[in-house]
Amino acid sequence: MPRTRAGRRRLLRAVVAGCVLVLLPGAWLRLVTDDRLRTAGDVERTEVAVVFGAGLWDGEPSPYLAHRLDTAAELYRAGRIEVVLVTGDNSREEYDEPDAMRAYLVRHGVPGARIVSDYAGFDTWDSCVRAKKIFGVDRAVLISQGFHLRRAVALCRAAGVASYGVGAADRHDAT
Repeated sequence: MPRTRAGRRRLLRAVVAGCVLVLLPGAWLRLVTDDRLRTAGDVERTEVAVVFGAGLWDGEPSPYLAHRLDTAAELYRAGRIEVVLVTGDNSREEYDEPDAMRAYLVRHGVPGARIVSDYAGFDTWDSCVRAKKIFGVDRAVLISQGFHLRRAVALCRAAGVASYGVGAADRHDAT
C-alpha cells in the first residue's frame, strides 16, 4: 500500500481504470446485440440458420448441442428457415460434430438436402467467417444458448453476416 495520499489516489485510479477495462467488453457486447436477440416464436422467415457445435458425447450431440438442433428442427418444420448450416469441429478422424449434427437433424425431420455441413468450424469466429466467405451467407438466424448467443451475433456481424440470435432452451442456461 502506498504511504502517501497521492500514491493511494494513483492506486485507486489504477484499480478503477482496471475495473472499467474489464467491464467494457461485456457492456459493448450488450449494446451491440440487445436488439438482435429473438425467441423461436419471433423468427422471421430466413433462408439460413447457423447451428454452432457444442460437443459430442460418445458420438452423439451433447445436451447443449441437442437443444440447439431441436430449435433448428422446430424452425424448419414451422417453415421459418429453409437451410441449416451446421458448423463444428472435425479435426480428428474419430470426432465429427457436423456429421453427428446432420444425422440428428435428419432423425428429427429435416431433409438431408436442406443441411449444409461446415467441417472447419473450430470456433465461433471461424464459423462466422466461413459462413460468409465459403458458404456465401449474407443473412442468417444463429442458434445457440444464451451464454454464447451475444458473442456469436457480434462476431458474425463483424464477419459481414447480418444476423440475429435465437436462444435454444436449456435449464442450465444462466441468461
